[in-house]
Amino acid sequence: MELISQHAKKIMEGCKERARAAGLSFQDESLEYIVTNRDLVELTPKVMIPTLYDYWVQDVEVLKEKGRYELYPSNPYETVINTRPPISYYNDNNPDWLNVMIFYHVIGHIDFFQNNIFFRHTWDYDFTSKALSDKRLIAKLRSEKGRWVDYVIEFSLAIDNLVGYFDTLENLNQTRQGGKQSLLDFYFDVFLQKDKGGTTKYIKEIERYNDLVHRVPDTAQEQFINAIKLKHPEFETLYEQEQKKQKTRTNIDLLQFLMEHSEFLKKRENQWMLSVMEVIRSTGLYFQPQIRTKILNEGWASYWHETLFLRDDRISGHEVDYSRVNAKVTSMPRVGLNPYALGMRLFYYLEDKADKGRLLFDYDRLRDREKRKQYDMESGAGRAFIFHIRENYADSMFVSSFLDQEFMDLHKLFVAGKRLNKERMTWQYYVKSRKVADYKNMVLGSLYHPPFIRISTGDNNTLMLDHLFEGRQLVRDFIGPTMMGIEYLWGGSVELFTSEPSEEDGDAMAGSDETKLVWQRILYTMNKKRLSRKPVNEVLKVW
Repeated sequence: MELISQHAKKIMEGCKERARAAGLSFQDESLEYIVTNRDLVELTPKVMIPTLYDYWVQDVEVLKEKGRYELYPSNPYETVINTRPPISYYNDNNPDWLNVMIFYHVIGHIDFFQNNIFFRHTWDYDFTSKALSDKRLIAKLRSEKGRWVDYVIEFSLAIDNLVGYFDTLENLNQTRQGGKQSLLDFYFDVFLQKDKGGTTKYIKEIERYNDLVHRVPDTAQEQFINAIKLKHPEFETLYEQEQKKQKTRTNIDLLQFLMEHSEFLKKRENQWMLSVMEVIRSTGLYFQPQIRTKILNEGWASYWHETLFLRDDRISGHEVDYSRVNAKVTSMPRVGLNPYALGMRLFYYLEDKADKGRLLFDYDRLRDREKRKQYDMESGAGRAFIFHIRENYADSMFVSSFLDQEFMDLHKLFVAGKRLNKERMTWQYYVKSRKVADYKNMVLGSLYHPPFIRISTGDNNTLMLDHLFEGRQLVRDFIGPTMMGIEYLWGGSVELFTSEPSEEDGDAMAGSDETKLVWQRILYTMNKKRLSRKPVNEVLKVW
């Protein structure tokens, strides 16, 4: 692995100038390395962070990927990581025209990393330096504690998807506001949630506030809050009570809860485990936004590599080569999901809608197809709107808010079903639905969505975990090993409440898309490395 040549670096700096002229915003410094495909095989298990701590699973993955590479050699174009400065990796045999395209794609990623608010907890430090420090710490502990370090790593990694990512963002936001939640945020996020007016009142209040901002932007918030205080005399008292609760509230982050409340970990001979757990937790927090913005991030980078490279004079003579490479990256599959393709096309679609003023309510009210086709206010707001999306959205919000039937029809998208042809004993794919609701559910179902766990303690030092059921059951094969690790770190028995299909009719109905499933609450108990399972009385019915 070595730095790119000065010739390639000059090309990269030229691409940065053109990208900034188009509106992208990012820091000046960046590091670019030339790597072989075999280098990438070894870096991939470490999430492309060369200084990440060593762990035996990484070695297993390297061996597996080397074997796969021998059978199926591949040639990835680039990889970029969100560090300070950002680091990107390139193949050593790329021609200049291809590097121009790839550099634009990488710059799109860097701009996204450094401006999307879901990455803001990663902006203040260099993760590679921290990872190197963590690696040295774990190596030192291994020399003293031996294999027990790997046990703690494994037990912690089993629950590192439960880190309090949104709590971290909320705390960071409150710290920047002086450590307290604003009155406006409290009104919309807490006070109105308990109001019996429901969604209708919530929307009306948002419209009322937006109207004030439009009419009197300088005093809108003050007038809005004063009106609330007159209507609800108890508002300020409830606000102060909520701020006190915030200070004493138990964090939903399971790793942090174990670190703060486990009597086993507080013992002098076990306190070294806390350092290992904190390494796993902080690393998990760092990579949370990348998992949650795959469609947005790749779509944004693809949008810009196409937009900027098509205007670049260095494409001259390589149009066919570019088209071939670009199609491999951004073609929309008929079956399945390509985040590059979906994200890029949504950005183009929304830019066009905003340019024509089709995001307004007047357009939504139109029912005449011809009038909708001809509707064009020529607002020119498209580019500003997609920059707003880049800054404020994650994948779930992006898909839920903007994927509509017009987009489906424009790109002839559908949800594919699969059935067995019993005569030929082959699988057949068919068009199951062309409705946007079904396609949106398919996309949302593919997104990262860790379980939500409420934490409490019971008698005899029992740790109680309550899985808030959202229509997705836990993977039963992982429940036992994970609870065994939690029991070890907690130093006592562990109870887990979750939901699973009823044993009476769940299997019989599993093959039907139209049948009501019956879910039952299940209690798993891990005590002295023995797992027990029993149904509890509460039954939850969902579609």
